[in-house]
Amino acid sequence: MKILLAVDGSKYSLDAARNLVEHADWYRDKPAVELLFVHLPVPKLPGVSRFITKAQLASYYQEEGEAQLARAKKLIEGAGIACRARVLVGPVAETIVAHAREARCDLIFIGTRGMTAAGNMLLGSTATKVLHLSKVPVLVVK
Repeated sequence: MKILLAVDGSKYSLDAARNLVEHADWYRDKPAVELLFVHLPVPKLPGVSRFITKAQLASYYQEEGEAQLARAKKLIEGAGIACRARVLVGPVAETIVAHAREARCDLIFIGTRGMTAAGNMLLGSTATKVLHLSKVPVLVVK
């Protein structure tokens, strides 16, 4: 089984990582994990390319992403679960769903703050959007 674990560095995404580790014995074989952090693109401002190169921006995305992935990666690898960490840039929910499809994942694991339905309706939620967009099953950890 191949599981995409989407994390953002928050307590809630670390709870999802812990839940995945605690329930890894649900599966016949230990799952392989695609550990994913999605960074929103920095807004493009006129003339900014004179001061910041594409390489510098790519380095920024990678460094920020790796910092957000670090705790979940340590937890998963510490449990002896195979893990491939990735940092992608784009709209978060859409990028998670697209990567799950491209990587041929069997399940998406994602944490949520556990807001009320009214709160999700007003504020929106990455987990809710992933649920609606994905054809891959989604397990939301509250």
